[in-house]
Amino acid sequence: MCSLAFQYIEKKKQQTDNSSVLFSEVVCAAPSIYLDFARSLLDPRIGVSAQNCYKVAKGAFTGEISPAMIKDSGADWVILGHSERRHVFGESDELIGQKVAHALESDLGVIACIGETLEEREADTTEEVIYAQTQVIAENVTDWGKVVLAYEPVWAIGTGKTATPEQAQEVHEKLRAWFTANVSDDVADSLRIIYGGSVTGANCRELASQGDVDGFLVGGASLKPEFVDIINARA
Repeated sequence: MCSLAFQYIEKKKQQTDNSSVLFSEVVCAAPSIYLDFARSLLDPRIGVSAQNCYKVAKGAFTGEISPAMIKDSGADWVILGHSERRHVFGESDELIGQKVAHALESDLGVIACIGETLEEREADTTEEVIYAQTQVIAENVTDWGKVVLAYEPVWAIGTGKTATPEQAQEVHEKLRAWFTANVSDDVADSLRIIYGGSVTGANCRELASQGDVDGFLVGGASLKPEFVDIINARA
């Protein structure tokens, strides 16, 4: 029921000299009943995302929200596979994959979340867990240009603990290598992989300095003035 926001940084080619410049794209992920309000209130340059959706367009699914409803509210993104959906509500990899497929078919951008628990990290199964989660997502993607992958170590969400910049970079680098081996070089190069897990104004610049960290999935800090510092982490 919280309000989430994320920011990620994308490379964009200039038309004049074919060089690359960095710019920030900001998306606010509001609870579903506030999507229309968020869209009407926010600057048009800021995107709006739902925090979840269901896997089909319509039916007797009381309490769920469909991609079509999300689009009717003026939002263009949806977060899927967030750790709380996986570990609090018991959503399986298979269900998350089905949601990804339907959201993309409905022309929504998808922020697909993956990440390991503390027990899985301590058991040295981080790679096994994130690769399995990523595989199911990949099987349901037809257009990678509409997908952002968010690595969020569950042990660092809302705990005050943060993966060190080196830990975040290590996982992001391995994920990019996974895409090279299992999808394509082009997707591996262009896919935006963002980090989520107690990102703050104090640690965002060091995290953003890592070569494979393309931005952030931000929770509590998005509701504070320091969110501006996070948006400008690579400025």
